[in-house]
Amino acid sequence: MRKLALITVLLAACGRKPAVSYRTEPVTRGPVSEIVNATGDVSAIVTVNVGSQVSGIIDKLLVDFNSAVKKDQLLATLDPRLFQAQLEKAQASLASAKANVEKAQAAFDDSARIAARWKDLLRQGLVSQADLDTALATRDQNSAGLSAAKASVLQAKADRDMAATNLAFTRITSPIDGIVVSRNVDVGQTVAAAFQAPTLFLIANDLTKMQILANIDEADVGKVSEGLDAKFTVDAYPGETFAGRIRDVRQAPNTIQNVVTYPAVIDAPNPDRKLRQGMTASVTITAARKDEALRVANAALRWKADDASAAQEPAQQQRQGPGPQARTASAASRGTRETAGQQAPGRAGRVYKLQDGQPVPVTIRVGLSDGQRTEVLEGLAEGDRVIVGGGEAGASGPQQRRRGPF
Repeated sequence: MRKLALITVLLAACGRKPAVSYRTEPVTRGPVSEIVNATGDVSAIVTVNVGSQVSGIIDKLLVDFNSAVKKDQLLATLDPRLFQAQLEKAQASLASAKANVEKAQAAFDDSARIAARWKDLLRQGLVSQADLDTALATRDQNSAGLSAAKASVLQAKADRDMAATNLAFTRITSPIDGIVVSRNVDVGQTVAAAFQAPTLFLIANDLTKMQILANIDEADVGKVSEGLDAKFTVDAYPGETFAGRIRDVRQAPNTIQNVVTYPAVIDAPNPDRKLRQGMTASVTITAARKDEALRVANAALRWKADDASAAQEPAQQQRQGPGPQARTASAASRGTRETAGQQAPGRAGRVYKLQDGQPVPVTIRVGLSDGQRTEVLEGLAEGDRVIVGGGEAGASGPQQRRRGPF
């Protein structure tokens, strides 16, 4: 008899369904920030490539990497001998052209006197008209020769000025105040400037003020605007956070492997000069922030009821009415609801609350999200407990699959 009672108790225990446990969290109120993450390169605000307009051999180098320079300071010189010879040749050509002007002037003056004398002789009837015409033609030819000689002087002056300018270009000077970031030549190296000016130095204007060109994804560019604060880190200083501010979001898109990004220029003070040219920065931009927002854990938005609980959702939805759904794809992307002339703020979401031990779906509208918590615009109140885990999925281990007492 005792054995029969024990068997009865065990069979009852096998048939009893284990209680389902759920993990819940309350809806709280606190700060919520919407963050946009991006990466970019650190660079100086103003950098100038210093090159050479003439070809030659580097004769002297007066600066090196990290040298502080002033505007018009001499950086390097090319071998000036060839350009000096060209200048002297041009000066000689100019002197010859001036001498030709004097010669042409003397010839013109002489022909003018002869023409005047032939006019007087013609009035006296001592010469013929043909002789006067020949004298006048000679005078006019000498006048044209004088004009050509004067033009040759102008051309010789231009050649002289060009040679002097090329000689001056052998002295490479700094166009701005700054620091030499890069030096691309050595003494004795030949600089060829036949097709384009080669870069000899790269000078940064002020390394205490840097900028970051952050690549903003096209899905986030609408959240980023001028004046927003940004924080970033670099691998050289782990654990240290630098601050900056967005100066501009450029309209020029960059497409790499079908991924479209837009450059955002972030001004970053660098008083300690820790930031260097070319560093990779991991940027975090606070696009929006609310200090006292009603918020729910993101795990509650991700949690879904099992099949047994989901069977109750249609009846619950009939009592509550249809949930807000965007009727068009554009409305869904904007997170708005398009109804008869009305737009609800935020985007639709769903969470579950416990009612008589069973999950009950609740349609809500959410706003900002920081990745852990999301702002609740409507549908919940502060202190409401929502399901964030557990349920049949958590209880479907070996204990639920056991069919007997052993």
